Amino acid sequence: MNSPSNLQARPAEGYAGDVSPELAHQWFACGEAVLVDIRSSAEIEWVGFVPGAAHVAWKQWPGMAMNASFDAELQAAAQGKKVVLLCRSGVRSIAAAKRATELGLEAYNILEGFEGDANEHGHRGHTGGWRQRGLPWRQN
Repeated sequence: MNSPSNLQARPAEGYAGDVSPELAHQWFACGEAVLVDIRSSAEIEWVGFVPGAAHVAWKQWPGMAMNASFDAELQAAAQGKKVVLLCRSGVRSIAAAKRATELGLEAYNILEGFEGDANEHGHRGHTGGWRQRGLPWRQN
């Protein structure tokens, strides 16, 4: 169930703020924001993806080198809207949100990411995250 606190952006330093997966989904579904998945192509292929999200890798597989085209690809994907950035656990998307802000975009980090934090067994996908919260996603 959505509580008022998870349907409000939280202030953050260096970018517009942090949002819950639920709020990011709400903004994305109503066209208020563009959802940008910054995970590598390998992560999206193996773990799953959000239908309709733009994919602009922050780092590229293999080796996880920085994507030299990130700035241009992100600006093209934003389409003049605010962007909500999704990664695996909500860590890389903070760095991407800061970069997006430097580019002049209104950028938000999605807390918990796609898979959430690792549980006591080191497994993701059980503790928070887009998937665990029952939001739309698919797997190839």
